Amino acid sequence: MTMVFGISHIAYLLVLPEANNPSAGAAGLVLFLVFLTEFNDVAQYVWGKMLGRNRIIPKVSPNKTGEGFLGGMVTTTLLSVLLAEWLTPMTWMVAIAAGLLISIAGFIGDVTISALKRDIGLKDSGNMLPGHGGILDRIDSLTYTAPLFFHFIYYLYY
Repeated sequence: MTMVFGISHIAYLLVLPEANNPSAGAAGLVLFLVFLTEFNDVAQYVWGKMLGRNRIIPKVSPNKTGEGFLGGMVTTTLLSVLLAEWLTPMTWMVAIAAGLLISIAGFIGDVTISALKRDIGLKDSGNMLPGHGGILDRIDSLTYTAPLFFHFIYYLYY
């Protein structure tokens, strides 16, 4: 239910009126959300590997560090500001808020799905992507970012 409800908000983005986002339309919003969510996962991993010392939730996700979380948050927020002009109707100030929202919600989504998998005894949800686990391991952050970003954009621009 978490996956279906959360991920389905991407489809809601696609049916928003194109006129409110003349730069890239509804597809630009989807691209913005998915790219930033996935980039946030990568940035948190890279920052965590480079500087990570303080584990945040060792019982659920032992490799998540405070340094990785903060580094990913800053990197994702900066990228949000850079991409917002071309893909969304957001101003730079709103793009900062969107970057923070996506990075924090992505972290929460990733940790939540990790906790659910740990409860049922799974490490990875599959082996379709060697070294990355399954598809669920790639999109777990979207379970939280998609609904939050949809309502954020809808409230401000539609």
